[in-house]
Amino acid sequence: MTEAKTRDMRVLGHRRAFSRRAFLKAGGAGLASAALLGAAGCGQEGSGQKGGGLVNRGDIRLEVVTHIPASDPFGAIVQTGTEQAQKDMGVEVNYRAPDTYDIPQIQKNFEAAIASQPNGISATIPDENAIGPLVKKAVNDGIPVVIHNGGLDFWEKYGALNFVGQKEFEGGVEAGKRMAEEGVKNALCINHYQGQLQLDQRCAGFTKGLGGGAKEIAVEGENPTQVQNAVKTALRQNPDTDGMLSLGPTSVLPLLNIFNSINKGGSLKYATFDLAPEVLKAVRDGVLLFAIDQQPFLQGYLPITFLTTYTQYRVSPVTAVPTGPLFVTKDNAQQVIKLSAEGVR
Repeated sequence: MTEAKTRDMRVLGHRRAFSRRAFLKAGGAGLASAALLGAAGCGQEGSGQKGGGLVNRGDIRLEVVTHIPASDPFGAIVQTGTEQAQKDMGVEVNYRAPDTYDIPQIQKNFEAAIASQPNGISATIPDENAIGPLVKKAVNDGIPVVIHNGGLDFWEKYGALNFVGQKEFEGGVEAGKRMAEEGVKNALCINHYQGQLQLDQRCAGFTKGLGGGAKEIAVEGENPTQVQNAVKTALRQNPDTDGMLSLGPTSVLPLLNIFNSINKGGSLKYATFDLAPEVLKAVRDGVLLFAIDQQPFLQGYLPITFLTTYTQYRVSPVTAVPTGPLFVTKDNAQQVIKLSAEGVR
């Protein structure tokens, strides 16, 4: 067995191990999801059918409040998952995403979602102090909340039903270990929304996994030219840099466009969190070492499923459900490309 495949097995095993504290065991999560999906479909042959339970399925109305801008490729996959769940569950869903990463706008969106008095809310918590109290307010108003993507460390604190997503710090640690195995000693961690908890955790984990030789670079995620210029400057100022990690498509895509010119004769190792079609092609072609997949489709799909079954049957997972980290490498990238084109991966 190769070292990379051995690490893949270790990562999967690690993902299952830490579920004892924060996550269901991977098998348990799968069984819980399957059971809920089965219950959701029981007696349900179309939108508006009762299917038993407390509420007519067609009368269920849910809200999604996310911090991820509508233009972000990652957010587009989350929304695809949400829309598929809406169709499969036969419920009404209103999706609220900001035009740019803007905490005041996200707060306004959350307040509007609460005011609409839905049957449930699926939300992210990119900033605990700003969004956590709004989750608590919704719960106190009798609105069940499922947290996805961001908020693993404190979803229980604010009374949410459960969490669907990735353990970010551990994902960063594994990325750092893989980079270290490739001989990287001095890397840049490119943060496209500095101050956002999940991204900060990724960088912190990456630094630990690499062994301390990582420098965080803040860039403007909505400005591709600024991303390119900031990284070029960082590389000039840190000539011993031999690795880079992007934290999402908004920073990796601009850099892929200029990678040949900044790759210093092929000595620069590069990888990223999260997928996009261009990312998968770059992994397949060996430009990127790997991409970390947290399965955003499930982060959109499962909360709608859980809120539907909770509203109708009062059943829901009682703890967090893991969706990552999973690693896409040159060995398996081609298998994922078709699904990416369909907006699923």
